[in-house]
Amino acid sequence: MRARDLTLTALFAALTAAGAFVKIPTPISSFSLQFLATALAGILLGGRLGALSQAVYVALGLVGLPIFTAGGGPQYLLHPTFGFLLGLIPSAFIIGYLAEKSRRKTRLILACLAGLGVLYLVGLPYMGLVLNLYLGRAMSLGQILWGGMVLFLPGDAIKIAAAVLVGERLSGRLARERGEKGIDK
Repeated sequence: MRARDLTLTALFAALTAAGAFVKIPTPISSFSLQFLATALAGILLGGRLGALSQAVYVALGLVGLPIFTAGGGPQYLLHPTFGFLLGLIPSAFIIGYLAEKSRRKTRLILACLAGLGVLYLVGLPYMGLVLNLYLGRAMSLGQILWGGMVLFLPGDAIKIAAAVLVGERLSGRLARERGEKGIDK
């Protein structure tokens, strides 16, 4: 791995950590900017390095750095939202894999939507298991979907729009710096 790739991977792990602490309140709920950083990691670094940046973020939080929204450490495995943190890894991979083919706006939007779908496919079942089996809350599927996804979809749409706009502008510049062949816009 080249030094530049290592640096960019670490940078996006740090951006994801910072995104955990930027909470934007809305009338219904608040949302963080972790998925924005994850989507940008996928768009700008590609599938492999994007996923690696998110794996580094999750690993650092699990070893005890308080970089998750409610702290860190191995006990976070039993936190209802930990599944969403795990989901950041395949989410970044899917976004990056799909975005590597083309940097066209439509392709980037679809890549981010696919990545968001993966995030929810990992996070929601994990949330349901922890809430129902470990914490004994007896929450229905509808309650889990509402509290774990539906409330966040408007914010997710804004994060996808921001990731696509920023990613589209920076991807060509980053590719030139990395000495890669230009990708169609």
